[in-house]
Amino acid sequence: MINNADFGKRLQKVIDYYSESASSFAEKIGVQRSTISHILSGRNKPSLEFVLKILSHFPEVELYWLMNGKGHFPAQSKNEVQNGFQEAIPENLFSTPISDKNPQHPEIQNERPTSTNYSNSKKEIDRIVIFYKDGSFSNFEN
Repeated sequence: MINNADFGKRLQKVIDYYSESASSFAEKIGVQRSTISHILSGRNKPSLEFVLKILSHFPEVELYWLMNGKGHFPAQSKNEVQNGFQEAIPENLFSTPISDKNPQHPEIQNERPTSTNYSNSKKEIDRIVIFYKDGSFSNFEN
């Protein structure tokens, strides 16, 4: 169950983080100013539509944090780890060469996979799906 007062405090934190007034925030997400006022005062509970509008316009807001106060705001980037240090994650895993040794952890050896001949295997490929960056995909069935 959502605590109205706590949700209002988290909403105020979001509004302050983006240096918005309640009025300009309402305009950005496409709701009436009175909606923001009533939620901030604890009079009304937020609707699902209201929450989704916040999440779609402000991607740094995590749903779980907004609803329950658990999690992070602003949302941590993909490179941040819970221990507080950052670990570089390449944007494209296939463009990064595999080195023989891991410089951050010399005890870990990166091994290159060896090719395996599956001609004697009784398994057959049923289908292959390729996902493209534009959101489309190709489906190849056997």
